[in-house]
Amino acid sequence: MPTTPATAANSASNGTGTQGPIMLELVDESGNTIGTAEKLSAHQAPGQLHRAFSVFLFDEQGRLLLQQRALGKYHSPGVWSNTCCGHPYPGESPFAAAARRTHEELGLSPSLLAQAGTVRYNHPDPASGLVEQEFNHLFVGLAQTAVRPDPEEVEATAFVTAEELAKRHAEVPFSAWFMTVLDAARPAIRELTGDAAGW
Repeated sequence: MPTTPATAANSASNGTGTQGPIMLELVDESGNTIGTAEKLSAHQAPGQLHRAFSVFLFDEQGRLLLQQRALGKYHSPGVWSNTCCGHPYPGESPFAAAARRTHEELGLSPSLLAQAGTVRYNHPDPASGLVEQEFNHLFVGLAQTAVRPDPEEVEATAFVTAEELAKRHAEVPFSAWFMTVLDAARPAIRELTGDAAGW
């Protein structure tokens, strides 16, 4: 993956915690940067509004790539969610962050990645007591290479049709933010996959 100045400056803070805390970008209701905060403190109730991203990648059959979050994660472990989600480093563009984290978590680089709007939400996580207070940049794209998940980040992956997703969503736990970001991205998803895919 290409390194940006923001990722180079934060490369020592990739989650190990040995070189200092991971910092997030705080924003106002319009998405303008207003400061920074440490990742965990930004998620502690009532939460601080910060920049995030969510990625939805599809295969050539129009199936969505889901990931099950690793069981060792402190926030929403073991739940299913969209292809990839996370937070840009301060000064890193959401697009660069989305491409970077998709590669870090899943070992693949999207063959196409396009902006799909933004959505702002406030989702408490009852299990952990943490709060997702986010201004989320949405991206849709194509996954045309093999998935090689990092087991520290991803427990499992699955490609699902819209019908299979509805069934899975009714049967197993999903992230608190999943339906919010999926619904916000649907217009771009339909444009990418076509009407026949059923999204």
